[in-house]
Amino acid sequence: MANATTADNSRTLAALAVTAGMILTVGSALGFQHIGGYTPCALCLLQRDPYYYAIPLGILAIATSIFKLPVQITRLLLALIGVAMLIGAGLGVYHAGVEWGFWEGPITCATGAPSITTNAGDLLGNLNAIKAPSCNDAALRVLGLSFAGWNVIASIALAAIAFFGASRKSR
Repeated sequence: MANATTADNSRTLAALAVTAGMILTVGSALGFQHIGGYTPCALCLLQRDPYYYAIPLGILAIATSIFKLPVQITRLLLALIGVAMLIGAGLGVYHAGVEWGFWEGPITCATGAPSITTNAGDLLGNLNAIKAPSCNDAALRVLGLSFAGWNVIASIALAAIAFFGASRKSR
C-alpha cells in the first residue's frame, strides 16, 4: 500500500510541477512580449502552441490525480504532456538552427506577429508600415542562448518531469 501511495503522490507532484513549469515558461514569454516590448517572430509564436495545448492537459492530470480517478488517465495525460514538450523542444531546435544560420526558416518568418493598432482608422496604413521581426535574428541572448535555445532546455526538462510522472506505476 505504501508503494501505491508513493506512486500516486509522485504522479500528483509531477502533474503539479510540469503544469506550473509550463505556465511559468509561457508566462515568461508573454511577459517579455507585453511588458518587455519584445515582438515575437512567427517561430516564437509557434513554439508556444505545445504549451497552450499541454497546460489544460496538465490541469486535467492534476484533477484526475487529486480526485483519484483511474491511474491510467493521469498517466496518459502526463505522457501526452511529455510528447507535447518534446514537440516544443523540436520547434526550439529548429528555430535556434534558423537563428544560427544552419538552415532556412519558413517564409512566414517575414510576416508574423504585427504590433497592436489602437486606431482603427490607421489599420490599413499600419499593415504596410509594421515589419515583424525576422526569425533569423535572436531578440536577446542570455548565457549564449536565445529564447529558442532556452525553450529547448525548458521543454526537455518539462518532458522529463511528465514522463517520470507517467512512468510511476501503482503496485
